[in-house]
Amino acid sequence: MFKLFALVILLVVSVNVNSKIYLFKRDWDPYDAKYGHFSEKERLEMLEAAKSMFHFGYDNYMKYAFPTDELNPIYCKGRGPDYENPENININDVLGDYCLTLVDVLDTLAIMGNSSEFKRAVQLVIDNLSFEKSNTVQVFEATIRILGSLLSTHLIISDPVQPFGDMSISGYEDELLYLANELATRLMSAFDKTATGIPYPRINLRDGIPPNCVNETCTAGAGTLVLEFGVLSRLIGDPMYENYARRAVRRLWEYRSNVTGLLGNIINIQTGEWIGEMSGLGAGMDSFFEYLLKSYILFGEEEDLRMFNESYETIKFHMRRGRPHCNAGDGYPPLYVNVHMKTGDTINYWIDSLQAAWAGVQVLNGDIEEAICAHALYYSIWRKYGALPERYNWKFGAPDVSFYPLRPELIESTYFLYQATKNPFYLHVGRDILNSLNENAKAECGYATIHDVTKKDLEDRMESFFLSETCKYLYLLFDKENHVNKKLANYIFNTEGHLLPISNKFRRRIWEEERKDERVSNKKKKTQTKKAMEEKKPPTVVDARHNATFLNCGSIPEERRYFLPMKSKYLRQLEGAIGLSSDTF
Repeated sequence: MFKLFALVILLVVSVNVNSKIYLFKRDWDPYDAKYGHFSEKERLEMLEAAKSMFHFGYDNYMKYAFPTDELNPIYCKGRGPDYENPENININDVLGDYCLTLVDVLDTLAIMGNSSEFKRAVQLVIDNLSFEKSNTVQVFEATIRILGSLLSTHLIISDPVQPFGDMSISGYEDELLYLANELATRLMSAFDKTATGIPYPRINLRDGIPPNCVNETCTAGAGTLVLEFGVLSRLIGDPMYENYARRAVRRLWEYRSNVTGLLGNIINIQTGEWIGEMSGLGAGMDSFFEYLLKSYILFGEEEDLRMFNESYETIKFHMRRGRPHCNAGDGYPPLYVNVHMKTGDTINYWIDSLQAAWAGVQVLNGDIEEAICAHALYYSIWRKYGALPERYNWKFGAPDVSFYPLRPELIESTYFLYQATKNPFYLHVGRDILNSLNENAKAECGYATIHDVTKKDLEDRMESFFLSETCKYLYLLFDKENHVNKKLANYIFNTEGHLLPISNKFRRRIWEEERKDERVSNKKKKTQTKKAMEEKKPPTVVDARHNATFLNCGSIPEERRYFLPMKSKYLRQLEGAIGLSSDTF
């Protein structure tokens, strides 16, 4: 009995020591006490809070807004396109009268394991979604939100392993894949009548290119199509979609500066002239670089990796300011600034909230130390305001643009940094973000855009990405048993947070493969396909860690897992630069 008692005591002590190992640091400070431990009880409480946050927004959308695109969470009404003001692109670029929020959240329901609601939602989409409407939408938004979700959900339904529980649909006949194909076909009109191969920024779902459409588009808008178009091409065996998307990326790449190697942010699609010569990592450019890396991971195309690696080196050379290393040396905190594409000179003094996703890209590239510092900057800004202003002036230490539309980029990077380091610091960050959202953005029947982060007044809009991304990444951060987290190297997220499996079937260009017997009848093909599905053989999965880009991983010091990811003196320096006082714990 005594030996058993001693063994229990030893186990308890061991657990406590491992969870509070910071107590053995020689230079212990209050930062360690705040961030050095996150209990299992706290984790479970935050998991439940994340789930409650999602369902508060989702249930009220279904109650008050479906089948319109968005929920107005203050007055509990639905929102669709602004038909009275067709020039209101802030609304009309996103809202196409196509059940946007419901479509956007489908894979979130699956990831949360809500089988019954997932199946109901899929059927509602099949019954209600139509693209035969004279609405002008942005190609980029329709691709990442609608097309991305349809493809992700189709793959979840069709997965013979069903890792999220039973998400199969009785009688499902690839309806979501057909809808994805239909939407992509309509979006293809954006490539008509463009001299460079770079697509128009907007199309009318029914009529094609609008008569008043501008000849200018942003780099991210034109260069963030390859994942979705590529997956569709490789699912249906038609190279057209991927070919057009890749051609746009190649043309943008060809127009980069021959002096710096940088791209601008706005280009004329007819002439290839850069109308906007700012180069940065925020709005208008962010997901272009993200998709170069993710396209390589998903499709294994060396061209994508080559462009990403060259871009990454160019970005660090021209945009990075501050001391050379995140956790060593002297100098100002590392900061990526906006520069002139032709000279690399600083062009303005603001960074925007979309740039908070860059740390997540750095994690994917294995550059963990750089990601830690990039993330710490945005977390410090969040702590100052309880949200991220759309633009923050780093020279004057104040917002240039003050609204916060519930964007996911900071929590997305938090999630990936936690997965890379398992450091409890990032669980604390997630809790801070979730608590801030509940305190500052919760409205009568959902979560509302914060109009001014310095005043915390609200706008009556809940964008679809709040449920499809912000809530998803918060949930996954705290759900350590989730299949995604256990097999994260087997998945990639599109830039709207839609889950795509990394599989050998996406490494094949089936249209280039020789058919052994071209005389096989369509009937025989269908029989073979049906037999293969009945056998329920799991697809061959490609582990993302086998890609060459992941050879950078593992360089992070072991102490980052147990102590502050950013050393205390550098964290204090950063907080001082942002204007946080020592009593903001």
